[in-house]
Amino acid sequence: MAADSVEKLEDVIIRSAEQIASDVRAAKEAIATVIFGQERVVDNTLVTILAGGHALLIGVPGLAKTKLVETLGVVLGLDAKRIQFTPDLMPSDILGAEVLDETTAGKRSFRFIAGPVFAQLLMADEINRASPRTQSALLQAMQEQHITVAGARHDLPKPFHVLATQNPLEQEGTYPLPEAQLDRFLMEIDVDYPDRDAERRILFDTTGAEQSAPKVSMNAELLVSAQRLVRRLPVGDSVVEAILSLVRSARPGPEAGDLGKLIAWGPGPRASQSLMLAVRARALLDGRLAPSIDDVLDLAEPVLKHRMALTFSARAEGRTIPDVIRQLKSRIG
Repeated sequence: MAADSVEKLEDVIIRSAEQIASDVRAAKEAIATVIFGQERVVDNTLVTILAGGHALLIGVPGLAKTKLVETLGVVLGLDAKRIQFTPDLMPSDILGAEVLDETTAGKRSFRFIAGPVFAQLLMADEINRASPRTQSALLQAMQEQHITVAGARHDLPKPFHVLATQNPLEQEGTYPLPEAQLDRFLMEIDVDYPDRDAERRILFDTTGAEQSAPKVSMNAELLVSAQRLVRRLPVGDSVVEAILSLVRSARPGPEAGDLGKLIAWGPGPRASQSLMLAVRARALLDGRLAPSIDDVLDLAEPVLKHRMALTFSARAEGRTIPDVIRQLKSRIG
């Protein structure tokens, strides 16, 4: 009887996985009608959201980072908002504040006015432009999924995802995110220039009388179901061992071998958790019911690179974190 119950449960998971995978692929196709030449960025952003995490998008201005977030909001059926981070932005500008109301009878009371953080998909544009105090307010909300104002707790919507952007240029007057806060992001995603064909499509699509508009493919309830399913997908022992080997070898110490002397500090257990969720989400995005070692290798760099640093001597020799991660991957692949 127990075996029959297990088989029925597996059938239910398989059927729901096939349906949700179909919905997720439809969302990906809908995004591709608006965002051209950024397939890897779109894939990794969708993987981050399916895994229930937040992403940091790194790229120069004009590469459709804002448009990507707007499109994701429409396609996934989420309430999307945007905050432009500036040095004078205060925590209350993000979280909200209490205001004093007075009735016609003269009775006074405080009322909470919610800030833009109360969204299902929040774009934090140029997050490193705001002061550390304001950055911390958002990053704490990301981690705890609620905020506290005047001693009262206010829960954030579900799902809640932050896609923050950073410009790798113009670092004067910015406040770089501390390493402990970078760890709150499941992935760091590089947004590169599109290739020639993609840029040609962009020219024709965005400068004509009409522009392509994204279509709704999912809703918040369906996305939450997909996120629950991601956590139920089975992971083989070989994939688990690959994750453990990769993350542990990215830390200074004997497991890194000869690369250990290049690494100043490495990823903690949260990186292993992030990679485990990300490979499951990647499998679902591709319509598979279980992740493979190739998923681990493909997602290693965006999951690990913002969670480790090289020694001064390694940087002086011209070594880079992506270079070190590639060498660590070669031991597994």
